[in-house]
Amino acid sequence: MKIFKLTPVFMLITALLTSCKKDFLETFPTDQVAQTTAFESLTNAKLAVNGMYRLMYLQISNQSQDAHGAMMLNMDAMGEDFVWSGNTYSYFKPALRWVDHRSAATSLAAFPYILYYRINSNANMIIENIDKIEGPVNEKAAVKGECLAVRAWCHLNLVQLYGKRYEAGKQNTQAGIPIIISNSGVDQPRSTVEDVYKQINADLDQAISLLSTAVARPAKTHVNLNVAKGFKARVALTMQDWSTAAKMAKEARTGLSLMSNADYLGGFTQIANTEWMWGANQLADQVPTYGSFYSYVSANFNSSWNRLEPKMINSVLYAKIASTDIRKKLWWDGTTADKVNFPGAIDAATNAPASGVKVIKYMHRKFKVQDVNSRAGDIPFMRVAEMYLIEAEALARSGQDAAAATALYPLAVSRNPSYVLSTKTGNDLIDEIMIQRRIELWGEGFRFYDLKRTDSELNRNGMDNPRVSSTVTYTDIAFTLSKPKPSRSNVWEYKIPQDEIDVNKAIGPEDQNP
Repeated sequence: MKIFKLTPVFMLITALLTSCKKDFLETFPTDQVAQTTAFESLTNAKLAVNGMYRLMYLQISNQSQDAHGAMMLNMDAMGEDFVWSGNTYSYFKPALRWVDHRSAATSLAAFPYILYYRINSNANMIIENIDKIEGPVNEKAAVKGECLAVRAWCHLNLVQLYGKRYEAGKQNTQAGIPIIISNSGVDQPRSTVEDVYKQINADLDQAISLLSTAVARPAKTHVNLNVAKGFKARVALTMQDWSTAAKMAKEARTGLSLMSNADYLGGFTQIANTEWMWGANQLADQVPTYGSFYSYVSANFNSSWNRLEPKMINSVLYAKIASTDIRKKLWWDGTTADKVNFPGAIDAATNAPASGVKVIKYMHRKFKVQDVNSRAGDIPFMRVAEMYLIEAEALARSGQDAAAATALYPLAVSRNPSYVLSTKTGNDLIDEIMIQRRIELWGEGFRFYDLKRTDSELNRNGMDNPRVSSTVTYTDIAFTLSKPKPSRSNVWEYKIPQDEIDVNKAIGPEDQNP
C-alpha cells in the first residue's frame, strides 16, 4: 500500500494532534514531534492511543466523510431499510444509488480506504513501540491488546468492502486487500481473502490474550476484552464459523446487560447507556463546522438535511414489528395521536419545530441529540443486543433451533414483553432472527455487510413510503433497485482507489476489481 503510507513523524503528529490532552501539545509543538517523543513514556503512548480512537470520528476531507460514523450511514444507505424521504441534498446518495463505489476515481471508493488504513497505521505504530517502553506490564498489555483489536477491525471493514465475500469450505483465494501490519513503507500487494482473515484472527487471538489480564479501560471509547470478543464474534459470523461466533458472542456479553425500554427511547446518543459496549464520545468542541453523524441522522437537530429529509424505515420492515414492541415507537405510524412524538428538527432559539420542517410517516426518532444547540453526540459502535443476535443466528444456522430460540429470547422479550419463545425451526427461525437484527440495528451501519455475508439479494421493492418532494427523480432508480446475490455479481465490491493503483508498485491495473 502506498497512497496512504504516512511517514512515522506525520503519523505521530496525527495521533498527538487528535489527542484530548492540550497540555501535551503545548509541551511538544507539532513541528518538533518525533517518534521517540510519543514513545518515551507510557503516558505519552496512551495519548497516541487516544489519537487513534479520535480518528474514528474526525472528518477526513468533506462533510460527508466524518470517519466511521459516515461509513455507518453509507453501509445502511446501500441496504433497503434506511430510507430517504427526499432528494434535496446529495450526501450519502452516491452509496444509495450503487454507482460511485464502482468507479475507482470517486471519493466514495477512496474514503473507506483512506479512513481504515489511516487508523490502522496509528495502531501499527503503537504496536511496534509499546514493548520498548518502561512501565507496568498489564498497562502495556492493555495498550497493545486494544491496538491489535483495532487493527483487526480495520482489516475486517476493508476486506468486506474491497474483497469478495468469504465462503466457508472453499479456498477463498479471491483477491482481498493489502495486509498492513507494519509502517515500514514497503508496498504490499492484495492478499487473498483467506490470508486477510487469517491475519485478522491472529490479531484478535493475541488481543484477547493480552486484554484478559489487562487493567480496566479508561472509558468505553477504548476496546476492552468484551469488545475484542465481540470483534471475534463478528469475524466468525462473516466466515460462517458458527460455533466460534456463538461462543464469542456469548462471552462478549457476559456480565453486561440490555438497556431498559425507557432508555430505548432516549435518543441513542449517550455512551453511558448500560448496553453500549464501545462507541465514540464526540464532544461539542470536536465536531466540524459542517457535518457529523448527527447532522445527517438526528431526528431533532436542525440541520437542513434533517429538517428537509427525515430518514424513514422501510414500510415493509415496519409492518413486521409487533405493536407491543418498544421499537415500534421509534418510527411514526402516521396517526395524529402519535404525531406529537415526532416534531422533527427543532429550532434551538424557540425550542419548537423548525420552519419548513418535514414530518412524514415512517420517519424515525431513534437518534436524537441531547442538546439541539449542538450536533455533537456519542456514536454507538457495538451494543450488547448485537451479541445476542449473533449468538442466536449462529446457533440457528448450525441447526440448533432450540438453543437459537433460547438465545434470542432475552433480547426479544426485553423489547416486547408480549414476545413468546419462538418455536420456529430451520429457515423460518433464521428469518425471524434476521428480522430482529434489521429492526434492532437500523441506522447502525450493518445492513450492507449483512446482505453480502449472507449472500442475499438487495430488494427495495414493495415499499409504500411517502416522499416529501414531487421531483425526487432518484427514487425511481434507488428505491426500485434490486441487486443479485453477491456470489453472482461484482457490484458488491468497491473498486480499489485509482491513486492506489497508480502509486503502489505491488498493485497494477490487472489487480483492480472487475
